[in-house]
Amino acid sequence: MIFALIGALAPSLIILLTLSGLLSAAETSMTAASRARLHQLEREGDRAARRINRLLSNQETMIGAILLANNVINIGASALTTSVLTAAFPGPTGALIATGVMTVLVVVFAEILPKTLAIARADDVARALSIPTYWTVRIFGPLANGAQWIVRQTLRPFGIRLDMAVDVLAAHEEIRGAVEYHHSEGLVETGDRYMLGGVLDLAEMDVGEVMVHRKAISMIDADLSPREILAQALESGHSRLPLYREDPENIVGVLHAKDLLRALADANGKIDALDVKAIMRTPWFIPETTSLKDQLGAFLKRHNHFALVVDEYGALEGLITLEDILEEIVGEIEDEHDVVVPGVRPGPDGSVIVDGSVTIRDLNRAMNWNLPDDEAVTVAGLLIHEARNIPDVGQVFAFHRHEFRVVERKGNQITVLQISAPEALPE
Repeated sequence: MIFALIGALAPSLIILLTLSGLLSAAETSMTAASRARLHQLEREGDRAARRINRLLSNQETMIGAILLANNVINIGASALTTSVLTAAFPGPTGALIATGVMTVLVVVFAEILPKTLAIARADDVARALSIPTYWTVRIFGPLANGAQWIVRQTLRPFGIRLDMAVDVLAAHEEIRGAVEYHHSEGLVETGDRYMLGGVLDLAEMDVGEVMVHRKAISMIDADLSPREILAQALESGHSRLPLYREDPENIVGVLHAKDLLRALADANGKIDALDVKAIMRTPWFIPETTSLKDQLGAFLKRHNHFALVVDEYGALEGLITLEDILEEIVGEIEDEHDVVVPGVRPGPDGSVIVDGSVTIRDLNRAMNWNLPDDEAVTVAGLLIHEARNIPDVGQVFAFHRHEFRVVERKGNQITVLQISAPEALPE
């Protein structure tokens, strides 16, 4: 009788464990499959890849539906096995045997084995199981959404509010994490790591974080004579220069070096005959809260590579160029007039002498450091933020694994600092 009951149970149990194993393989393969390869296959007309991409577009519902279906099958298989073995072995013995047998069968044949295969051949397994996974989501998806709604309502009294549209994985953070991981493994070079990170940071950074501050802007008084304007333009070394009248805050135009040379050629070299007002261009003002991503798009759309940054009251804060944004991606762009990492002078002991106006991002790239730039843009700003005051010359502070010593201070401005090499982290 016992063998007859087990023989009747075996086919049903095999079918249920097979379905559970397929669902486990589907869950693992769908989440481990290469997104880039699947998108490429979809562009080439692969229907299975298109189904997978549609499923992954709502990953939370897909995983919830698979887990729900898998639990239903596993619980059903356990209940069926328990009922049969209880009939064969009356009392608690049958339940204990059923628990041991189902634990081994589910863990080995419905979890470990299919998931190991799915990880080894994620793309192929995902494509092979795309149709059953699609129908599983169609059938169990509404139930999974209902279960998620119950979970959210249960957590709400505890102050935990989850939006139904919350994505499980943020695309940018996923990419950033992959870059950092491969960099730590030596597969991504430091320069490539900074470039990829710079692209991801464009949407999160404002122009106010990378602009040239108004104190460092080279500008020319528009009321000067043409000869004086030409001399100052040549001395500055910049191709575009703001022109002001009476007050440096009152920018009336932008002088382009090419326009100046063209006008000089048209005047047959007669400098005093130049009409600077006629060749200066209309200044372009942008708010300091504009993101670098939006400003990059605006530069490309307007074919203008130079903008003046103003605050909410319209006061001049600084200027930003297309090169400033590109340098956030590729690092410092140097030409024959530039100094390599201006304001940073490495010392023989690993420390550096840094101008206070140097940005933290530029210093990190130059020295391959990891100073935080969340609370401050410049090195002096970081020191003031950490010290909670304006330090005096000679004061030394230790934070973020570095020692900061104030070398020069002019008024309330920290102009020069000495920063030690980072200390090794304890094992």
